[in-house]
Amino acid sequence: MKTIFLTSALFLSAALAGIAADAPARKRAPGADWPDTVEMRAVTVFSDGVRMAGDLYLPKGLKPEEKRPAVVLCAGTGGTKGGTGARLGMIFAQAGYVALAFDYRGWGESDSKLITTEKQPRPDAKGEVEVKARAVRWQMDFADQAMDIRAAISFVAGEANVDRERIGIWGSSYGGGLVTWTAGNDPRVKCVVAQVPGMGVRPPQATARAFEQLTKQSRGEIEPVPFETGKMTGQMERYTQMRVNPTKGIGFSPAEAAEKITVPVLFVVAENEELASNVNVERVQQGLARRGVPSVYHVVKGITHYGIYREGFDEATRLELAWFNQHLKPPGGTPAR
Repeated sequence: MKTIFLTSALFLSAALAGIAADAPARKRAPGADWPDTVEMRAVTVFSDGVRMAGDLYLPKGLKPEEKRPAVVLCAGTGGTKGGTGARLGMIFAQAGYVALAFDYRGWGESDSKLITTEKQPRPDAKGEVEVKARAVRWQMDFADQAMDIRAAISFVAGEANVDRERIGIWGSSYGGGLVTWTAGNDPRVKCVVAQVPGMGVRPPQATARAFEQLTKQSRGEIEPVPFETGKMTGQMERYTQMRVNPTKGIGFSPAEAAEKITVPVLFVVAENEELASNVNVERVQQGLARRGVPSVYHVVKGITHYGIYREGFDEATRLELAWFNQHLKPPGGTPAR
């Protein structure tokens, strides 16, 4: 297993604004074997006015004055809060964290963004209009999803039992690139885990094509939002519901954002990665190391990209939990009260 250590104190043990909706605490998720030490509460997180569905995982029986570190869990392509987020939410809550798994706008159980299909009438005295609209769903939209993660961070920062000075973010695949970008642009983030992250660098030709597409979108010469177009191809073709809009990624580079990161970052990659570039990830981590930022590049041997959710899950999760324990918990690991 290739592990590059870049902090002298590193110890890896074996052992990503919101308003909460009034919802009863749920002790167990459907089909899940939940321990009695964890509770889950359904919440609503508002991102630019759109309701996102979230599940908040907490150690059971927290006193009002107790403050715990928090981790925001950010899904990859097509991921929802009921998948890997639910598995990790329970694990992190058992370890003493408050964890938030959520669905990006237009994904999973979250409300859709809307676009009107005809010219809007004038708003009435209350500022309201009645319109016919189309739901925007399953879009890979770096700009909007970066906003969604910021909203999720804002939500947990407002939780009574969260120490807002100890908020970490976790992201996988597409979400790994998103949390890397967020860590470079949101000072509230104190620790990061990015597993099998997308860390591609857009060449100048691709940027030029994206700007040309944006020109056509703005003029109505092509779909303003890709519904019929933008389908994923190649090895990503399995995500038949997803659409990609390259124009929404203009100016959003995880690799460039990483140059501004000052907090600890753990990168966990698959040895036989087939969808992204481990070389790019390692280059980003080496850049952090040169600047003295605590960081680790860890390779899970013998797995492909999706193996991180199967045979590589236990190894990756042990390392990731240990990383958060080291950098988000106070000395001795005792939660703040």
